[in-house]
Amino acid sequence: MTEPTSRLATRVKLKDAHLVTQMANIAESLPDVIRLGRGDPDLDTPEHIIRAGQEALANGATHYTHPFGILPLREAIADDIRARGGADYQPDQIIITPGGQQAMFVLALGLLNPGDEILVPCPGYNPYHQAAELAEAEVVNIRTTMETNFTITAEMVRAHITPRSKILVLINPNNPTGTVTPPDEVARIAEVAREHDLLVISDEIYAQLTFGNHRAQPVAALPGMAERTFTLSGFSKAYAMTGWRIGYIAGPPELMPALAEINHALAISTAAVSQHAALAALTGPQDCVAEMRAIYEERRRALCAGLDSLGIPYAEPQGAFYVYANVSVTGVPAGVFCERLLREGRVLMYPGTIYGDHTDDFVRMSLTQSVPRINEAIERMRAVVDAIRSETRAA
Repeated sequence: MTEPTSRLATRVKLKDAHLVTQMANIAESLPDVIRLGRGDPDLDTPEHIIRAGQEALANGATHYTHPFGILPLREAIADDIRARGGADYQPDQIIITPGGQQAMFVLALGLLNPGDEILVPCPGYNPYHQAAELAEAEVVNIRTTMETNFTITAEMVRAHITPRSKILVLINPNNPTGTVTPPDEVARIAEVAREHDLLVISDEIYAQLTFGNHRAQPVAALPGMAERTFTLSGFSKAYAMTGWRIGYIAGPPELMPALAEINHALAISTAAVSQHAALAALTGPQDCVAEMRAIYEERRRALCAGLDSLGIPYAEPQGAFYVYANVSVTGVPAGVFCERLLREGRVLMYPGTIYGDHTDDFVRMSLTQSVPRINEAIERMRAVVDAIRSETRAA
């Protein structure tokens, strides 16, 4: 009898439930799990954005929109990008997508041929791998380490370029590591991209969530980069709008109509209500973003202090809402640690291997719980870590 999975297309590499789904299934069977796993803010969408969505629905925003998205939103996005030091985009250079994740797949399907290479930071956001696989392209992982605080450098990029290299992905701030590539290094990476005629996907969805003096440099604003860069962003993170599913791509004008048709084929258009809510997010008061950033900052300090007390090192968290910690000091691989922590301590987090990490040492922890819950998670971790270390000594 034919094996069921053999009926899948050969381009499908992941044939079973993803580890994230497997761990979610375990968590569902346990009481009072503290979830430090998903990149989904626990904070609610600000009230004025919700109200704008409600009003839009009441006023008839229940139909398809223009395939590129409603014009006022694209104009507001262009204004926002410029105001934050980005490139000077026109509305016809912007496509509104049902979330930033679909934007990744639109770009992969529209730009990559079978056999092309896409260079991706490792660890990095794993759907870029899935998108490349569906386009039958090759993923080239640029491995990063604590030595550069898990940020890529121009020389790392240069070392991985081959005649088949076509796209470089820069995720800044990075998911899963929460680190920020310094602006001067971004400029050097851009020089390498120009030198080797690479297209660049600049994933800037966490750009508004940086801490201290750290800043995410918009790639398309650098000399000679607007014509080869696709700026990918959205509203999920800075405005706590994950469930609204709305993102965007901004890129070279001559390529956007073809990409818009792929997006159109996949989704017709992004939900009209979400577009009107996103418009309110950009044109309304921005103090909500500052308030959420301050909340994440407080949580970051609490989580880092807790990890320090456990003797668990971590990359310096400079942006986004993640802490990337090296749990190999406990004596077990990260995958084993995560499963034991979930089953014995009822704390959910994910090993770095699901983000392409070449080691099984690190875990991604999300700042998506309140400080009291983070402190409780640390105490639960302490009990599991102590148990693991006791077992190691006994052996």
